[in-house]
Amino acid sequence: MNHYTEIYRAEQLPVFQNRMFATSEEAINCAKGDVVLVRDLQTGLIFNQAFRPELMKYDAEYQNEQAVSAMFQAHLRNVAEMVQKHFHGDTLIEVGAGKGYFLEHLQALGFEITGLDPAYEGTNPSIIKKYFTPELGLHADGIILRHVLEHIQDPVSFLADLREANGGVGKIYIEVPCFDWICEHRSWFDIFYEHVNYFRLSDFDRIFGRVYESGHTFAGQYLYVVADLATVQRPHVDDSDHFEFPKDVLNTVEQYARQLTALRTTQNGSAIWGGASKGVIFALFMRRAGAEVEFVIDINPAKQGKYLASTGLRVSAPDDVFRKLEPGSDIFVMNSNYLREIKELTQNKYHLLTVDHEGK
Repeated sequence: MNHYTEIYRAEQLPVFQNRMFATSEEAINCAKGDVVLVRDLQTGLIFNQAFRPELMKYDAEYQNEQAVSAMFQAHLRNVAEMVQKHFHGDTLIEVGAGKGYFLEHLQALGFEITGLDPAYEGTNPSIIKKYFTPELGLHADGIILRHVLEHIQDPVSFLADLREANGGVGKIYIEVPCFDWICEHRSWFDIFYEHVNYFRLSDFDRIFGRVYESGHTFAGQYLYVVADLATVQRPHVDDSDHFEFPKDVLNTVEQYARQLTALRTTQNGSAIWGGASKGVIFALFMRRAGAEVEFVIDINPAKQGKYLASTGLRVSAPDDVFRKLEPGSDIFVMNSNYLREIKELTQNKYHLLTVDHEGK
């Protein structure tokens, strides 16, 4: 009996949309994989059935640091307030500490926190370059798990492993992209190979026996959960939990492709703002639809001068593109959360188009 129903398919997407490349040729020839999103009819969970974990080898060229943005820093301050609310005075472990920015922010607020990330490259002695396992002998009152669970092939087993590694107890803060937001906004450029899981808020009500608080953050693009780690359980689908993937999710692909093609004749180049995940997938789908993005803008210095996976497009600093684009030109903004910040950087000289509001 087939316990899965397919809801979306996209072939040959880059395995790492946030891995940067030194040459266009390397970027074009990057590792690729298929996305076949299915819904498990027993658990209700949504995941990429074609995911191959052996392809996931993170290295120093993986760049997903968003804290260079003032807007994202504000988001992290909001998250820190949530942590203070639920974990005040608690010892913490951050699983998947990344570059260490959020951990160091919590340290500055007075938290006793240990980070774990085998790919960490910094020098903070509080971050251990290992996975969280019982053998480490670490225990804390609370676990922080930000933007990790969407990358894990069996998320419920992973949470159970965290519970065991932490002695069977503890509260956990989880933050992941919100699939309901992706569906509502027809945000096809938010579906990546790297994200094997796509969560809805209702999923966590079934995964945990006790949820202290849950909701949405980052203007709805993310969801968060504070739960009792000891109550992790295998979820079972509830008949009241109706879900239907929008059939028109890809309708805007041709619309944007026509706009980009028209811009080649009306202005001296087409540009997108955002050389991260959304921009990578947007540029790739545009190319497949017969339209080309000419300029990719990103404020992250680690991305500038490097090339995007699959398309091989070069990422430029804002000022480098401003010298080539005439005032009044259209720029496609990949994430509307940064619109105000981008308006300030461009001094309102350009026409900014937010792609993630079009489908709503």
